[in-house]
Amino acid sequence: MLHAFKYGETRMIIDMYTRVFGRLSFVIQLPKTQKGKLKKQLFQPLTLLSIETDVRQRLQLQKLRNATIMTPMPSLQTDPTKLSIALFLAEFLYHALKGEQQNELLFDYVASSLQWLDGADEHIANFHLVFLMRLARFLGFYPNLDDYTQGCYFDLRASEFCQQPPIHRDVLLPEEAEKVQLMMRMDYATMHVFRLTHHDRNRLLEIALAYYRIHLPAFPELRSLGVLQEMWEGYM
Repeated sequence: MLHAFKYGETRMIIDMYTRVFGRLSFVIQLPKTQKGKLKKQLFQPLTLLSIETDVRQRLQLQKLRNATIMTPMPSLQTDPTKLSIALFLAEFLYHALKGEQQNELLFDYVASSLQWLDGADEHIANFHLVFLMRLARFLGFYPNLDDYTQGCYFDLRASEFCQQPPIHRDVLLPEEAEKVQLMMRMDYATMHVFRLTHHDRNRLLEIALAYYRIHLPAFPELRSLGVLQEMWEGYM
């Protein structure tokens, strides 16, 4: 579940990334009573849903027959820190997955990552960095870390580490290239070992988003970014 907004007085338009069909948009009728199946509360950002639908390829807006919670993730709605991360990731994925076709590995990566975040009790300050960079593997522009050597540059356009800077400006100097390759080596289990300052964490996030903008045309500035950047000040 990526995004939902009210359409008129009685309907909602919902954007989802599904395991079977890829990216889909639905229009639903809001129930007039509490007995209706498709309650508005189901469609919170990043909720994992089991859905019933009959996809018609020519329709821009599909019809959703039923939806139920697939995996409850209560802490993403009640924990303020996790909620801020979830809102950021929902906005990010809404743009990053536009036009994405069926990709079960991609869906499973997103779903398992959210379940990990929901179950985590601590050490989540680097979660969004790990999520963004590992997602690039499924979208086709993850760099080869074997090419990294100390003192090299990182070409953001070519997605590669290089010994000499390219002629364009989309390049990271060696100091930041080293931090990026460290970020790419993190995973959820070990990310707490990588101690980053508040400034470093925000700078790596800026680099990750700039990287996505280069590889995904029309990727916009994210409204939820500011809230995320203010978090974890003083945390290492």
